[in-house]
Amino acid sequence: MIFDDASAMGMLQAKLDRTSALDADDRAALRGLPFTIRRFGAREDIFRSGEKPTYCCLVLDGWVHRYGTLGDGARQILLLYIPGDLPDLQHLFLPQLDHTLASITASTLAFVPHTALFGLIARHPRVMAALWRDTLIDTSLYRERVMCLGRRSAIGRTAHFVCEMYLRQEVAGLAGDLCCPIPITQGQIADFLGITPVHFNRSLAVLRSRGLIELNGRTLSILDPRRLMDVAEFDATFLHLGDDLTSLLFSECRVPAE
Repeated sequence: MIFDDASAMGMLQAKLDRTSALDADDRAALRGLPFTIRRFGAREDIFRSGEKPTYCCLVLDGWVHRYGTLGDGARQILLLYIPGDLPDLQHLFLPQLDHTLASITASTLAFVPHTALFGLIARHPRVMAALWRDTLIDTSLYRERVMCLGRRSAIGRTAHFVCEMYLRQEVAGLAGDLCCPIPITQGQIADFLGITPVHFNRSLAVLRSRGLIELNGRTLSILDPRRLMDVAEFDATFLHLGDDLTSLLFSECRVPAE
């Protein structure tokens, strides 16, 4: 996919527009940000733990993840990011990375200099508030991750992952009609969920046998969203995207009412 100035920074503007009230000058300033495009293969580090980056990045294509490592090299995926996400905005103010940011699939990213972002937020307070809100939403995702890893069963974690990734992609215009791409491997999903691949496959089999989802290759279909949400105990509030997006996930009662 080819990205020009309008499409790359237009993606950033669209993301911030979904959660914040920006005016025409704010949008023009966002679209005018300087950036450099870089492409990464699957599983390539973008910024490594300990680095002090001078750029923030915007995911244009592909999926990106944060991960941490233990002394023996074991990895834990911390968060997943999709096109339109700003995975390292916090490093405008936290100069040194305490984790690694990497591509999980082949990915394209736009890198915006910190100096340009500091100049933008100094001139446009609404943009500053929008970027701050985006950073706070990122921390909300972490809180939900703690709840999932600490209290949900393997089946609950799997169902919650399905609901979250469908909804995030639908809001970003990447999914619809209860179908979405899941371009990562089942082993990577298991790592993200903090369970073994065996437990993930068993959980997936249970959700399939109950007629809740179908996963064909890299395409996920939600067959019974209401019951899937019940299993996941899914509440979209943690995404802080304005109105109750639970209704967006199942808009217009696409499953017949009971």
